Amino acid sequence: MAGFECDFPSITSSGPLNLSNYPVDALPGEHDGDSSLPGDTFGAVLQYLNQMLMGEDLEQRPCMYQELSALQAAEKSFYDALTGVEIIKVADEKEKERDNFTNGSARKRNHYRQDDEHVEAGRATKQFASYAEEPTEIFDEVLLSSSSNAGSWDLSYCDAKPGRWNNQQIGLTQEPKRGRPRASEKKLTIREVVDMRSLLTQCAQSISDFDNRTANQLLNQIRQHSSPHGDGNERLAHYFADALEARVSGMGTTMYTAFSTRVSAADTLKAYQAYILASPFRKMSNILTGKSILKLTTEASQIHIIDFGILYGFHWPCFIQALSKRPGGPPKLSITGIDLPQPGLRPAERVEETGRRLAHYCKKFNVPFEYHAIARKWETISLEELKIDRSETVIATCLYRLRNVPDETSVTSSARDTVLHLIKKINPDLFVHGILNGTYNAPFFVTRFREALHHFSSLFDMFDKTLPRQDQDRLVFEKEVLGRQSINVIACEGTARIERPETYKQWQARNERAGFRQIPLNKDIVKEVRAKVKLQYHKDFLVDEDGKWILQGWKGRVIYALSYWKPAHE
Repeated sequence: MAGFECDFPSITSSGPLNLSNYPVDALPGEHDGDSSLPGDTFGAVLQYLNQMLMGEDLEQRPCMYQELSALQAAEKSFYDALTGVEIIKVADEKEKERDNFTNGSARKRNHYRQDDEHVEAGRATKQFASYAEEPTEIFDEVLLSSSSNAGSWDLSYCDAKPGRWNNQQIGLTQEPKRGRPRASEKKLTIREVVDMRSLLTQCAQSISDFDNRTANQLLNQIRQHSSPHGDGNERLAHYFADALEARVSGMGTTMYTAFSTRVSAADTLKAYQAYILASPFRKMSNILTGKSILKLTTEASQIHIIDFGILYGFHWPCFIQALSKRPGGPPKLSITGIDLPQPGLRPAERVEETGRRLAHYCKKFNVPFEYHAIARKWETISLEELKIDRSETVIATCLYRLRNVPDETSVTSSARDTVLHLIKKINPDLFVHGILNGTYNAPFFVTRFREALHHFSSLFDMFDKTLPRQDQDRLVFEKEVLGRQSINVIACEGTARIERPETYKQWQARNERAGFRQIPLNKDIVKEVRAKVKLQYHKDFLVDEDGKWILQGWKGRVIYALSYWKPAHE
């Protein structure tokens, strides 16, 4: 089966990709395999991205996703304020201000020290030791029991790396000795354990108990042993400390929305490229989605794709190239791009821009194309707005974005279920559903914090094994994407907390309740994905199956899952 991949040219901070050596018809990976399906390349995604960086003024614009999600969080937070919902209880204001003033000065001193410390050898005290769970309320114990063995820390990869330590190694500090030492006697040292995971969890527990003084003391300890430039563990601790600090100050929503204006869309897209270089998750999703649609639409003369959460449309260039090579000529392709409205007088502007980019790409490959943009809250869209022609082959897709649609834990009526019911009314020939597999949507803060610690530790560890520490795009992605998400999970509450993932088994039950039946995976496509991940990526990436779900993850932790559905007709 032909692949959706190519060698990845790099995007550097100095400018867009140089793909002059990768002509459209000769990109690596285009003709591998023996499938009768049209060939395609994942290099199409990089070409598409390069055209955006070269042809558009993205340096002065915020990232589309960050802008939309910031508006969503701020709008929901305003609703909560109007209805009198108190999200985060804050201790006595005078005591909080005094603590913040005192500890703020200490934090500044720690930040100055970190820049010098992280380049010195012997960062031995700055590591995560094994996690010992603190006793907590019965709800936390029950909700954590299903994943207590997940998210384990395996740092054996670091054994031979200078300045990095495994779980058996701990920091060295000198201890003064009494009396005069012998000339041949070496200095005696002791080893100090810094259990960062325990410190982070204790800090979260203190915040939950409204003990801000203890929380600030613990934050100071964490700051001394964390850095955005250190190893994966230190970076995780740094950004989680930021999130905990935001929760203590009651500024979670403000900090989360402020991210949307800090970094340009160009810098964010370059950081996104570092992410797709480091992991197979998006590339394999493109293969699974594109090839499944190609198999279904082999004889179709008109294809209508309804994409919930289209953003920049990165997942369609590969598919468009494949359609252009179909024997007998390409079919007519219609895409309805759905996303949230942007602020201002032109709420659909960014979604329409995605349509213009895709139209230009289709013209380049002679694929007849039609685009319809919808910028609305997804749960408010009606069936009539989708302009469905029953002579078309209709495909509905939603890749990793339904986690941001409110569920029953944040609003009375689940918008998430409303969207699924709309997709069922569409009656698609195929519904491709990709989800972020997460357990950090618990209503109890400490439980949610612990589960987030497991999840994000896998992502930071993944980057540590696959990208250099000094990679600037990695730094931007960790700060502007992972750091931002952790602030929303940890420091935001109510409807301002839009990061609300579910496990694939929870989505299984939700989709079935909405009236869908699951379609078996294509074994050939799954086999191809397994082979590519094994051949091209780090050995700790996983591809597995459970039921009719294909799972992707890192070191045994499932991070993404994808499956195919059709309405179940009674």
